[in-house]
Amino acid sequence: TFGALLFSDLSNKLSALSQRQSQHELQSLTLSRVDEAFLRPVHFVDAQTDVLSVVKVFQAQRTKQVLVRDTSVSPPRLGIFTTTSLQRAILDGTPLAELPVQSFTSFELFTVKPSDQVGDALAALMRHRVHRLIVADGDQIVGVLEALDVFSFLSNHSHLISVQVDTANDIEALAQAASQITRMVTALYRSGTRVSLIARLVQDLNARLFERAWHLIAPADLVANSCLFVMGSEGRGEQLLKTDQDNGLILRDGYTPPTNLEEICQQFSQALGRFGYPECPGNIMVSNPMWRKTAYDFGQMVQKWLLMPDADSLMNLAIFLDAHPVCGDAHLLAHAQQVLQRLATDNDAMLARFAAVIDAFGNSQGWWNRLLGLESQKGLHLKKEGIFPLVHGVRSLALAEHLQETSTTARIEALVLKSVITPALGADLTQSLHFLMGMKLKAGLADMETENEVSGLVDVTKLSTLERDLLKDALGVVKHFKTLLRSRFKLDAL
Repeated sequence: TFGALLFSDLSNKLSALSQRQSQHELQSLTLSRVDEAFLRPVHFVDAQTDVLSVVKVFQAQRTKQVLVRDTSVSPPRLGIFTTTSLQRAILDGTPLAELPVQSFTSFELFTVKPSDQVGDALAALMRHRVHRLIVADGDQIVGVLEALDVFSFLSNHSHLISVQVDTANDIEALAQAASQITRMVTALYRSGTRVSLIARLVQDLNARLFERAWHLIAPADLVANSCLFVMGSEGRGEQLLKTDQDNGLILRDGYTPPTNLEEICQQFSQALGRFGYPECPGNIMVSNPMWRKTAYDFGQMVQKWLLMPDADSLMNLAIFLDAHPVCGDAHLLAHAQQVLQRLATDNDAMLARFAAVIDAFGNSQGWWNRLLGLESQKGLHLKKEGIFPLVHGVRSLALAEHLQETSTTARIEALVLKSVITPALGADLTQSLHFLMGMKLKAGLADMETENEVSGLVDVTKLSTLERDLLKDALGVVKHFKTLLRSRFKLDAL
């Protein structure tokens, strides 16, 4: 019953409420201004430029079209040369270095103004049967609007942001792409998209965002001889709204990094701050020397965490277990993770201390009273009361079983396959996690709409009866899971 009720609203995409939300969202997007969509940057070449030189512009600027200025006629005219034009030039058979781009340029351009509505731009694309429009404000060319980008904008698809990231040539352009991620999350959630799918899209987009930023900031030899990785909810693929930075850098043994490595890492942390990811209060970032080491030194640090498991070591261990590579040589991270798994074998005392953190926050009586309205405090901290003990409990079992998976759902599936937990419990844990993540996201979006800081608190007095029942069931699953963990790791004996 719990599993059937849990996602009844989200799975029913054809419900009246979902239809109204989707129609309202689509209508508001079609009425948006053209300059609110992604406009590709403009690159100009002279009409006499040879095609081979234009191909080099394509590669250097990561673009698929250039605007061609022809000043040989009066008045001067403007055309466009695209990858389709390039195909015709290649089929001509003449060496590309001898072909002027003018010969294969279309001088019939269709334009829209930045203030025009996206719906009108879409109509113009269909009416003229073209794949791109020139966005012009009077005589000034603002950018190029492609059909694929219009469709992506209207469908809230992550492809639009991916294109922005891939074509960005500076941090400011990446910041503009990053600003669209929360907007995409909001639209997808309101249209009934599964929380698990939203989280996966966010993880993919963030990975591309961080990778592109690292390529823009770090020299190529540093990128090739290191592994940049993320941790925490970002590493597990469970981040929905932007949270603190959690990242590190492993350098290849024997490689001599640039003398300004510290400055490079500081620039990267500052760039993430520019993207909306605040600095980690615990300083778990590449800008901290502790989290940028050679492969050997990283392995030594992991050994210390395991052999001297004090509070800080256990915290670092928990964070590092969720590490996921985003750029560079992923084998460097994999080696450090293998060291960890090898040394953790049969260390029951360490595993027990590690798992005991499930009781670090909250208490069952507290959340029960708040659900029943028996306490004056309205805010229920979902991460502390439900998400953290569930995630860390699964993480503890995964460490004990030497699992390589980093996401909570993948760990649950692996634990079920190894008969560590029953299929029924695995399903309850997965559904509870996604429900709690969705409720946390809903509360966070509500905070943002009222221009308040995202607190992570849910006002239980404002929940519907169904939401309160589902929340009680989800927290009940967590409570049952914690009981099983106490027995498995003999936590009562600590």
